[in-house]
Amino acid sequence: MRLLAISDLHLANPTNREALAGLPARSDDWLILGGDIAERLDHVRDLFALASERFAKVFWVPGNHELWTVPEEEADGRRSPELRGLAKYEALVALARGFGVVTPEDPYPLWTGPGGPCVVAPLFLLYDYSFRPPEISREAVVPWAREQASVCADELLLSPEPYASREAWCWARCADAEARLSALEPDLPTVLVNHFPLRQELVRIPRVPRFSPWCGTTRTEDWHRRFNAKVVVYGHLHVRRTDWRDGTRFEEVSLGYPRQWDRSLGLLPYLREILPGPAGPRDPG
Repeated sequence: MRLLAISDLHLANPTNREALAGLPARSDDWLILGGDIAERLDHVRDLFALASERFAKVFWVPGNHELWTVPEEEADGRRSPELRGLAKYEALVALARGFGVVTPEDPYPLWTGPGGPCVVAPLFLLYDYSFRPPEISREAVVPWAREQASVCADELLLSPEPYASREAWCWARCADAEARLSALEPDLPTVLVNHFPLRQELVRIPRVPRFSPWCGTTRTEDWHRRFNAKVVVYGHLHVRRTDWRDGTRFEEVSLGYPRQWDRSLGLLPYLREILPGPAGPRDPG
């Protein structure tokens, strides 16, 4: 029995969809889907159906791609109304619940398998542009990123409606999650799951060096300590890695686009083991 995780499946790409279809069942394991599954609801639905059939329990947190406003088609070919902002998120939550998938709106389950007990807490926190150099103001951050062609497509496709801004939505989400996490038994370890990294220092993406403003919020820098996190799971960066901070393991679990993973291996090797996982950092330094 293991707790596994993967993110950034990007199922708009047919190569990734084909690999997903070949993923074998792991009926004793729990699976975390760490966001950026797909932009279209039908692709998300297909993954929820497959994952809930092949794993004992499934978790999902949204990435920015799920929240994009994109054309959607019904089975009969008619175009559905385009969902924006909170309405898109609520449609995704309803879709997940239809397959028994645990969302950030549901009670946090308790993992009692190897490496437990741990509360598994799926979070939806967004970003507020605070992952930026101190000399760059909020007003200047998008032009600053544009200088190196690093502006996120969210600026066109991710609506914050009915919130006044993405920052306002982020702050509301953080306040809600903070209250829920604060109510947990303080001695009980947690697994915190969020699509975006919780710490700015973990954003290392040399190919788009000024993409960091769309990667998280400084409000969560100490959440791994405050909320007794044994593991923090995230994606978004398409840079798979393991880091340790203050005794907490941070796992970036992205798959990414076909050029970013070895298609000859299939998806199974890219499911990262979260629990039980390694006992501690290989290099304490």
